[in-house]
Amino acid sequence: MSLNTIWFILFIVIITGYLILDGFDMGVGILHMFVAKNDNERRININTIGPIWDGNEVWLVLGGGALFAAFPIVYASLFSGFYPAMMLVLMVLILRPVAIEFRSKQESGRWRTVWDMMFFLTSLLLALLLGVALGNIISGVPLNEEGNIVINNIFDLLKPFDLLLGLTTVAMMAMHGALYINLKTEGELQARVRGFMPKLMGAFAVTAVLSAIFMLVAQFEPVAIYAQIWPLIFPLVAAICFGLIPFFLKRGQEFLAFVASSGMILFLMLSVAVGMFPNLLISNMNQQYNLTITNAASQANTLTVMLIIAVIGMPFVLLYTAGVYYIFRGKVVLEADSY
Repeated sequence: MSLNTIWFILFIVIITGYLILDGFDMGVGILHMFVAKNDNERRININTIGPIWDGNEVWLVLGGGALFAAFPIVYASLFSGFYPAMMLVLMVLILRPVAIEFRSKQESGRWRTVWDMMFFLTSLLLALLLGVALGNIISGVPLNEEGNIVINNIFDLLKPFDLLLGLTTVAMMAMHGALYINLKTEGELQARVRGFMPKLMGAFAVTAVLSAIFMLVAQFEPVAIYAQIWPLIFPLVAAICFGLIPFFLKRGQEFLAFVASSGMILFLMLSVAVGMFPNLLISNMNQQYNLTITNAASQANTLTVMLIIAVIGMPFVLLYTAGVYYIFRGKVVLEADSY
């Protein structure tokens, strides 16, 4: 296996880790104004992610660093071509933790409602933007022979399929977040979020099926490999994981239901990765302009040094993540220093 392929796999693993971990953070925020009906419940809802949200976002930093080091041409194309969208994502990433941290600084109901709404809106917008970005990557971008993405304004990125995949991502994150809230709460809040579960699963199933049909009908480049049989294992396992969620919920196995949701996200991302490989950015102007793991990669010595650093550093990230989740396991109990 080449260094380029190894780094492609590592990048997919890191981004998938981010979507699974920060994904339920987004879901908690998306559901914040709907499942939590009073100040106490909203505090509990925020404190389900209180000790871990900042660690979850580290995976996005790792993903950006990996892309910059391993595939700098792709990094440059994305950040220059999608500059307005990237600035919007950055603003959302800043305002979201500000809302979490500022909410409890005053006891005023109006103050807390403002930051509750900010937490909801930024979580919703972040999930939507990530889905739209993925939609553009799958459907292709106006990438020219110089590796530049040629767009007039941010609305050029909002094509029907991209918006549909954005809505699919919102539904998926909301469902994933609901399963996490169910895992971490009890009483009326837990019962209320369980009531939302069938609607969220239905919304995700409908939007996901519509997205798949759209990709097949439009014959996007990543779909071509699915003319073979073996790649179908990835979306099939994702569908099985989705089907296991209500099975585990019915048996009261909250943790396994959340694991099934995480597995679904993993195999959906693998489905996309298998379709994209060896491309990183697809040009809808000319396939010869595609940025691949070969023509967009750093030199071999750079990839080697970065791989050594990754092999040394990643276990510490995994240990830290596992340690934090172990320490703060169990149901949320509000304390004096809680949000």
